[in-house]
Amino acid sequence: MVPEIDQQRFAEAQAAGALVVDVRNGGEYRAGHVPGARSAPLPNLPLVLSELPKDRPVYVICQSGGRSAQATSLLRGLGYDAHSVSGGTAAWIDAGRPAVSGDEPGTPTAPATSEETR
Repeated sequence: MVPEIDQQRFAEAQAAGALVVDVRNGGEYRAGHVPGARSAPLPNLPLVLSELPKDRPVYVICQSGGRSAQATSLLRGLGYDAHSVSGGTAAWIDAGRPAVSGDEPGTPTAPATSEETR
């Protein structure tokens, strides 16, 4: 079983500066992502493993939870303290939380709508 974190606990961790890895494809990420989330599309995840710390939690997010569960399973198998974000970016935005667009992790300028990220 892949450990999941619910949206409320994730929001608290994210606000406290948690490491967030977004495993959606580049277009999805550019359209709207959690502020501070680092882009690492699922097929490319093995290429960034050396950049991820094993001494603190890693929160993995995708659009709705499927890809993040796969990535979390992979990371946990390699010794990372990884957690899949329940409901993904869609649930984050649907809850009215801020999202940013573009290629960089960024900081929010205005909340995105779920339609803008789909």
